[in-house]
Amino acid sequence: MKPSILLIDHPVGRRDDRASAILREMGYGIEWCSPGKGDTLPPVDNGHGAVVVYGGAESVNEAESKPYIREEIDWIGRWAESGRPFLGICLGAQMLARSLGAPVNRHRDGLHEIGYVKVEPTPVAEDFMDEAMHVYHWHNEGFDVPACAELLASGPVFPNQAFRYGEKAYGIQFHPEVSRPVMQRWMHEAGHMLEEPGAHPSEVQLADSERFDAPMEAWLRRFLAGWLS
Repeated sequence: MKPSILLIDHPVGRRDDRASAILREMGYGIEWCSPGKGDTLPPVDNGHGAVVVYGGAESVNEAESKPYIREEIDWIGRWAESGRPFLGICLGAQMLARSLGAPVNRHRDGLHEIGYVKVEPTPVAEDFMDEAMHVYHWHNEGFDVPACAELLASGPVFPNQAFRYGEKAYGIQFHPEVSRPVMQRWMHEAGHMLEEPGAHPSEVQLADSERFDAPMEAWLRRFLAGWLS
């Protein structure tokens, strides 16, 4: 029997992402936890086989004003040290970076990264990403790569796009879990952000999804299979 996977989300949106659906298809049980809604994080040694930490509207730089952010960062650090699989997406990646001592900051020119942007694998990416691809973004902060980690992918707006700590802890700045319907909901619910510098107009995002969503989903499926093997 496959171990269950803990999914940590934040108080925005619904639980209809692509990653959780793929994990169910793969036969894993999943358990959701929302610290921002008052859920208590379980002990690190409680038996989960892997953890996925999603994005959200919060910032790691709110750790002093939102205690659950501080608790998540500390918890993630302990999990990462356990050597078991960890995947941080956007905010989740930034939390992993912060737990490992790296800063998270806004773009120096005030840019947001919203829409499909091409990222390139680095020479050490190995089986993480074998070729450049367009991936979906929605963020205005980015992480530095921790000194103890290795950069796996880079991009033209926020240069640090993915890193690995140890063998199984990954942080990715982009959103492969976002399907076209979720993307459309984000554009509807947070449409004001499309006016920010660097954000792609909705019509560009919709056109790009026709070309880039299927390859991004295929990449996510390959990544999850290898990550959990």
